[in-house]
Amino acid sequence: MRRKIWLDGAIVEEAEAKISVFDHGLLYGDGIFEGIRFYEGRVFRLGEHIERLFLSAKALLLKMPWSHGEICEAILETIRANGLTDGYIRLVVTRGKGDLGLNPYLCPEPSMFVIASAITLYPAEFYENGLEVVTCSTRRPTPASLSPQVKSLNYLNNVMAKVEALKAGAKEGLMLNEQGYVAECTGDNVFVVKKGEVLTPPVSDGSLDGITRQVIFDLCEELGISIRESSLTRYDIYTADEAFLTGTAAETIPMVKLDEREIGDGKPGPVSLKLIAAFRKKVRSEGTVI
Repeated sequence: MRRKIWLDGAIVEEAEAKISVFDHGLLYGDGIFEGIRFYEGRVFRLGEHIERLFLSAKALLLKMPWSHGEICEAILETIRANGLTDGYIRLVVTRGKGDLGLNPYLCPEPSMFVIASAITLYPAEFYENGLEVVTCSTRRPTPASLSPQVKSLNYLNNVMAKVEALKAGAKEGLMLNEQGYVAECTGDNVFVVKKGEVLTPPVSDGSLDGITRQVIFDLCEELGISIRESSLTRYDIYTADEAFLTGTAAETIPMVKLDEREIGDGKPGPVSLKLIAAFRKKVRSEGTVI
């Protein structure tokens, strides 16, 4: 079955989903995006994702001609058009067509497209046995240059870190900030467990305040597990009892080794497994009906 794409107000065939070569999203990475999951006919945390999209737009002075409700309906329409009940949404808003200069005010109107598709970020065995991760030399940009809370199309920093990880034979790479503290992985937030307490870097250390990250805070409260933000170094991960990663695409996945050091006993730990099970239950029982 050929995919159908929502593009600027209409559902079109994948082959017809085209943007201009003068689009500033293509030329300069001038745009924003959201990755959203849907499970068993429900879109998980749709409102939170669209709220974050509008915050990213505001930070970039990108005027949105669509309302919150219109974007939600575009997402639901795209899923229905593709006959899907489980999958992944990629929602992209670009500055739109302009000229070859940087001036964003020469782009008269933004462009938006929505893709609905299946996704498998990591093979199933990694969710059972855990990921081996390496530290990348590529650092996260300082928040003084571009806030990590803006989900912009400028992902080259993450791409190059991902290349490092893959070249080293790992599926994921850990990224540090300029001060040497843990920021996040190339596409995931990082959590460790020490003496039963869950720790994760504050967003001020360079991580995105991920939607799934927030779900973990909610689940810890529901399950009576202590959780707090704390600046982390690689040493803190090396010596942790457990570790796991979270992200919309990755969901929740154990991390069992960093830079050849086994974390804990080198297997997914009980706290991680408890949170992973609770997460899987939550995403299949909550959400906006398609």
